[in-house]
Amino acid sequence: MIFKRFFGRNEGREVALSAYRVLVAQARSPEFYRNAGVADTLDGRFDMLVLHVFLVLFRLKSEGEEGKAFGTALLDALFLDMDESLREIGIGDMSVGKKIKTMASAFYGRVEAYDAGLAAMQPDELVAAIRRNLFPGHEAGDGPDGSVSIADYTRASAALMEKQAFADLVAGQFHFAPRPLPVS
Repeated sequence: MIFKRFFGRNEGREVALSAYRVLVAQARSPEFYRNAGVADTLDGRFDMLVLHVFLVLFRLKSEGEEGKAFGTALLDALFLDMDESLREIGIGDMSVGKKIKTMASAFYGRVEAYDAGLAAMQPDELVAAIRRNLFPGHEAGDGPDGSVSIADYTRASAALMEKQAFADLVAGQFHFAPRPLPVS
């Protein structure tokens, strides 16, 4: 009852927005782009943000209604940010809704793939999902990409978050694995 008990509707939004900002900062860490080879583009940054929001949502599944409420507030912060970002780069009002719908579809597709990849006994499933989304057009065996290091980071971060108290998550005190080293 931590989230709903201590935070009213408006405070809950602010708490989720604060936690979301921590996820944005982590997703923008240069190591993902420089070391792991994620494209430093709008799409690459979106995909890294999706991965980090997914990690928190994956952890929140074990928190019942409180986790669901915080997860919903976190998603509201994500899509509000996407809406504002689209408007800032000059997307017209008539197109924003359509673009947000496309982004939401991409978000949920990636979450489903990452969820299945973490749950799978075969580690290659998560690597494949990450390769598809973070390294589009790059096939296994095409040479080095960061899909394995990002998958390792994802698994390790999920394990660290699993040990965290719900109150820490709500406070935006997320524990992540060390960021990827350069891919050789």
